[in-house]
Amino acid sequence: MAPRGGGRGGDGGGKKEKFKKQGDGNIKIHDWFYEATAAGLVMQAEILLTSRDSRAIQYYLPKMERACNFIEQTRDPKNNLFLVGPASTLLAPSYGGAKQADGTFGKGYLAGLSVTYLAALDRMTELYKLTGDKKKLSECTGRRDLTKKSLSLLLTPSGYFVKSLETNGIKHGVLGQKQYAYLEGVVNADAVALRVADYNTSMKIYDQIAAFPAIRPFDFLLTNAPGLDDTYWNWGNTTGKGMDGIHEFGSWVNGGVWGTVEGRAILMYYRLGKFNDVRRSALRAMKWSKDFRMDAPWSQQGENTHNVWSDSGQHRFGGVAVMIDNFAIPAATIRGLFDYEYRSDCMVLRPKIPSAISHYEQKQPIRFGAKKLFLSCENGGEKISSVRINGKKFNLTSENEIAFLYDQLPSTANIEIKTTGGWHEEENMDTDYPRTPSLTDWYNKRAASKSDLPEPLKKPFTDLIKFKEVLSRLDGWENEKAFVEVAIKSFEDYRIRCEFDPGKGYFRPITEDREKDIVKFYERTASAMYQGLANKMNFYSKNGNDEQKKIASLFFEIQNHKSR
Repeated sequence: MAPRGGGRGGDGGGKKEKFKKQGDGNIKIHDWFYEATAAGLVMQAEILLTSRDSRAIQYYLPKMERACNFIEQTRDPKNNLFLVGPASTLLAPSYGGAKQADGTFGKGYLAGLSVTYLAALDRMTELYKLTGDKKKLSECTGRRDLTKKSLSLLLTPSGYFVKSLETNGIKHGVLGQKQYAYLEGVVNADAVALRVADYNTSMKIYDQIAAFPAIRPFDFLLTNAPGLDDTYWNWGNTTGKGMDGIHEFGSWVNGGVWGTVEGRAILMYYRLGKFNDVRRSALRAMKWSKDFRMDAPWSQQGENTHNVWSDSGQHRFGGVAVMIDNFAIPAATIRGLFDYEYRSDCMVLRPKIPSAISHYEQKQPIRFGAKKLFLSCENGGEKISSVRINGKKFNLTSENEIAFLYDQLPSTANIEIKTTGGWHEEENMDTDYPRTPSLTDWYNKRAASKSDLPEPLKKPFTDLIKFKEVLSRLDGWENEKAFVEVAIKSFEDYRIRCEFDPGKGYFRPITEDREKDIVKFYERTASAMYQGLANKMNFYSKNGNDEQKKIASLFFEIQNHKSR
């Protein structure tokens, strides 16, 4: 859940500031980046609860406490909501605060901050339970309860969340009212995905989204629909002056599409068993990825016939765009199958395998502290009927979820789950599944590849092969060995790509020029992987311990050797 819409510290003129504000737009009127801070807390808390690394917890928890105290400064004791100004939301400059009588932009109660911070506090309480700090646990629990109780003030009569609330009671983000009549996609998806909203509220949120096609015109969830009339660049109307370029509805933070938001939308769909929505989203993402257009954001409300970010300017790389945001979609598509929840003493699983899948087996383990969990499911419905761990029966206490106590899990656990009771009937979707190019054919051809490497890649590839041989004779160094393996694979992928038929494309035709751009992108990736290893070895040589310096010297000996 990374901060989107920017996030640099700066004054808009290229000068870096030491403090963190949203870095795009009119920075001089921006408030602090509060919701991004809360999002960072959620992510770091999840990492710590997953790893259960006591040293990491000891290092990060004081910093996280400072972040919580920073957010708490904005809590209004009158209602326990958070009073913040423009651009303090996660999708930063989309929030304009509240316009004052003198034309300036003041503060309002931001729903996204309450939702994201509450999700952070839920996870922080588990960390304090894990550390045994009763005093901090009590303080955090109190903050959590106050925040949770105040959420009702941010709901519309229909049961979904507004975007913000002015101090005079005016709500922003309510369909049907005269002003600020839009549905905010981000805060509502987050409230369900992060389990901030209870089940009844979550269903009301989903029902409103499903009943409003304008917020998902091309399968992906928009940040808002229709356009915003409460941005500081165009307060009061959604069209006309100030709404051109990136500010136009559907291009950026006003009605645009973001892979990170879509990942949370997918978690919402899974939680509520809305598998058709998961499938539509995942299929569209797969087609875009096979077109090598993983943009951030997608333009034209997700139609993306032309992208103002990737098709021109400094970020352009031919017809190729691969942005990290979009990996949230496949990650959520996998995570949602079991809806993992990490707690201080256990991990909770809630199987939500789509009815079209009768048997699911996850061959990559789930990490929980030092434990590795391999999951499989015989899928017969919504209710859990039996669980076995390494062949032994596990006693169930609920038909909806399974809580695995950490101390009772073996170091490697093969967890077999059976569900029963049937699923509600799904819509019969006529999906054009993306089969071209075929990854299966690609990997089958890998060993038979005859393509030569271009001259700039030949020596680096030889270096990697030799360094792999050196490392293979040494005990340990597993991270370095894995790094080298992945780097070598990137060179092999380049060779395969040269022989690969990419197909015609799904949303944008793959022309001869685009095919060349794709191959060039693979070449650049391989080169960057090698340079990354070189940078790591350079760091070891200057700052590492004796063993790391020795490994670095072996690498540089290979690198400096000239091929005959």
